[in-house]
Order: sequence, then C-alpha cells, then structure tokens
Amino acid sequence: MTALTVTAAGKCYGAVTALADVRLSVPAGTLAAVLGPSGCGKTTLLRCIAGLERLDAGEIRVAGSVVAGPRLHVPAHRRRVALVPQEGALFPHLPVSGNVGYGLDRTARRSGRVDEVLALVGLDGYQHRMPHQLSGGQQQRVALARALAPRPRLILLDEPFSALDAGLRAELRQDVRAALRADGATAVLVTHDQAEALSLADQVAVMRDGAVVHDGSPADVYTVPADPWVANFVGDAMLLPGLVRAGRAHTALGEAPVHRGGADNGDRAVTVLLRPEQVRLAPPETPPSGQITGRVLRHDFHGHDSLTVVRLDDGTELRSRRLNDGSTITPGTAVRVSIHGTVRVWHAEERQAGGA
Repeated sequence: MTALTVTAAGKCYGAVTALADVRLSVPAGTLAAVLGPSGCGKTTLLRCIAGLERLDAGEIRVAGSVVAGPRLHVPAHRRRVALVPQEGALFPHLPVSGNVGYGLDRTARRSGRVDEVLALVGLDGYQHRMPHQLSGGQQQRVALARALAPRPRLILLDEPFSALDAGLRAELRQDVRAALRADGATAVLVTHDQAEALSLADQVAVMRDGAVVHDGSPADVYTVPADPWVANFVGDAMLLPGLVRAGRAHTALGEAPVHRGGADNGDRAVTVLLRPEQVRLAPPETPPSGQITGRVLRHDFHGHDSLTVVRLDDGTELRSRRLNDGSTITPGTAVRVSIHGTVRVWHAEERQAGGA
C-alpha cells in the first residue's frame, strides 16, 4: 500500500516558484527522506502535505485519500497527519503523559497507548516529568511519542535533530528509526543533512529548485546519482574527464567498469564520478608497471578513517578515504594511485538534461 502520493504538485509565492511538478510516492511502513539545500522547496512540500499550505496545482493523496487537489483542500486537523517540528514544541504546563496523550480521546488514553509509545521512544517511567526537566533529546522523543500516539496515517519530521549536538543527534536518529519501525509507522523526514538522509531512510528524494531531481534508495542516490549536481550534494565527489569503450571508462587513473553499463560502439566522451573511497593508494614500487603516481599533499586524520589529498604527476588533485589501520602517510610521500570498483559516468546529453 502507498501511504503518500504527490503528483505534479505546484506552489508559488508571488513570482517565486517553490514547488514545480513535484512527484513522490512513499510506501506504507517506510521512512522517506526529502533532502536538499536551503530554499529548494522541501519545507514547502512538507507544509503542503501537512495541510498548512494550499497547493496551486497537482494532487496529494494520503493512504489513498485525496487531501489536496484542484478545488480541494482538506484541513490539517482532518488529514490524520502528524508533524514533529524542529524543536519539540511541547506544552510547558503539561507533564510528559499529558503532552503525549493530548490528541487522544478518553478511551485511547485509558488503553495504555501513552505508556506504549513512551516505551517505544525510550522514555518509560518519564510520564510525570515536566518538559523543563527534560534534555533537548528527551523533549524530541516526547514530541515523537505524541505524534505516534494517535496512530496517524503519516508522520512528518521537519529537521527534528538540527538543534542537537552531534553525539546526541546520531543516537537519537537511530532510536527514532527503531521506534517508527516498531510501530509500523510511515514517515517523511525533511533534512539538509546528507549523512542523516542516507543512514536513516529507506528512500531518498533529492530536491533542487522546487523539483525532485532524484528519487531512489540511499545506495542508488549515492552510487548512481542522476547528475553531477546530485553527486556533489550527496557526498564527496570528484569528476574526471574520460572515454567509455566497451562498457569500461578510461581515465587518467586507468580504466574501470561502468556501473550498469553495457558495451558502447566506439569511444564516447564522458564525465566520470569517483568517490574518495574508490581511490586506492599504494607504494610506488608495487606492481604492475605503467602505474599512475603522485605525491601526498595532505593527510587528515578523522579517528575512524583518514582523508589523503594527492597531486598526480599531471597536476590533478584527488582525495582518497580509507579506514585507519595504524599506518600513516606523511606529506611528500610518493604513492601509486588506482581506481577500485565500478564508476558512474554521464554523457554530454545526460549532463545537459540534469542541468549540470
């Protein structure tokens, strides 16, 4: 079953187009992330789904029911859609149990649903705490529990972790994901954080200039981005010129198989995407012969991994990421450089179609 369907959605504020023919489909029981830079339209899309803004064009269906369309706007309180804002927005005069049970009728409150959802978000025993007695992360957990409590058809998460410190943000992300799965909820997360979208979501929709430019699994968006702009936005990307011949990309670093590529007739000029983890470094004396060599410019230690910047003999600069194994590479060290794995390529017409 599809929990959310957005078809050809359009929204303008005067002369400014916020949404342009947005299309999105979210299966029930999954978490979809809407990812994009500031001003791309992701928050406007969320508000239109919630019923806080009217569409100018297109249609929105929630659990198969049309809630927005031509001459139709179902009020927000009748959509059975819950919204978790950036900051919990709890009622300061109500205890945790009162906040969570606010949207429930008397029967539901007596059914134990409040205790059930508090346990799901890791706050069992916090029923009588007041909001001012909670940390920022705990307040967001209460806000999620309040959204889950009435079993809405859809939960909307509006950058709910942005106000938290990095360590707490990482912990809360996974706990929120686990709570949503345990309750069988469907959610849409709006974020500008690429790591957050890729690590949490079942589906990632990347927005640019009011439109969805890539919609797929996190692995698909990262490995086979729709165009060079998406490649740069969702991760560290290096774009190299090359040629494709018989399903293989030929670059200054050597050749590599093209992702999902078949045989091409003749040579075709392409742009080749490399991620830092695909760039492998080795001592220059390592076979085989005909090696591509360069020198280390910088080596940045990040704890669990390291990023090494290398300048090739022809002046090209590349970045290589690897897990730390206790060894170090000092600036000035000569290294051999090679490509690992398959690569994504774009022909000229694809780059133009993608607006890159």
